[in-house]
Amino acid sequence: MDEVGVNGSHPSARDRDFPAFHAARCGGLGELDGQLIECRACPRLVAWREEVAATKRAAFRDWEYWGRPVPGFGPHDAPLAVVGLAPAAHGGNRTGRMFTGDASGDFLFSALHAVGLASRPTATAADDGLELYGVRVTSPVHCAPPANKPTPAERDTCRAWLTTEITLLNPRAIVVLGAFGWQALLPVLADAGWQLPRPRPRFTHGAVVTLRRAESAKAVRSEADDARATDGELRLLGCYHPSQRNTFTGRLTAPMLRKLLQQAADYAGLRTHDGNVPDTGGSSAQA
Repeated sequence: MDEVGVNGSHPSARDRDFPAFHAARCGGLGELDGQLIECRACPRLVAWREEVAATKRAAFRDWEYWGRPVPGFGPHDAPLAVVGLAPAAHGGNRTGRMFTGDASGDFLFSALHAVGLASRPTATAADDGLELYGVRVTSPVHCAPPANKPTPAERDTCRAWLTTEITLLNPRAIVVLGAFGWQALLPVLADAGWQLPRPRPRFTHGAVVTLRRAESAKAVRSEADDARATDGELRLLGCYHPSQRNTFTGRLTAPMLRKLLQQAADYAGLRTHDGNVPDTGGSSAQA
């Protein structure tokens, strides 16, 4: 029998334990995304995302803003994940798709396209035809935060969504965009059954950390899961966030990002050559 809340019922979308309760009960990423977009567990984020959706930016006054949590985007069996703080007030919060409609997304998807992991170099709307090949893009916090700064409590409340997403996805490699994403993802990986080294690895651009499953987690993996990661290892790669602050100053350049994504694709077993679509076994997703 499902556990119930303190009032004898399942947590409502406004309850702080809504993510943890529902995420753990999702049997697939489609179900997870459907539960996630109903979440109202963080009052400050709900108020901000809805205020922005109502007032809009002048350039987008004709848009009907999404104004809800933004789910991950990409194939449900992708061997490569990209994780970084993403929903922007007038980007994902407007379009309803991760890293879509802002400069950071343009920089990221251009690089993904260059190495053959995306069907086009730009992401303008949820119905623009963009497809990802063998890669899923997601975030540790799914609502646009004021000043792009979630609080620790908001990050922790949202963690259950990412834990379940990573567990269901079972990727071979993860590119982590920025120190916030790195710090948010490490406890997620521990919850998902991966052994973290001690001391915990620090974020740096170009860092590569190899994780192995905890013995307790190995015992519950299915044969299908084992086939997805035959070596029982997960590669974690650090990358500067493609924020305008980093890209305008040259801290992160397009060649740097392309090189790191190609490295991650190699770890994930995605064979990409000269911008051709990789061999993913038919794994793709369209908005």
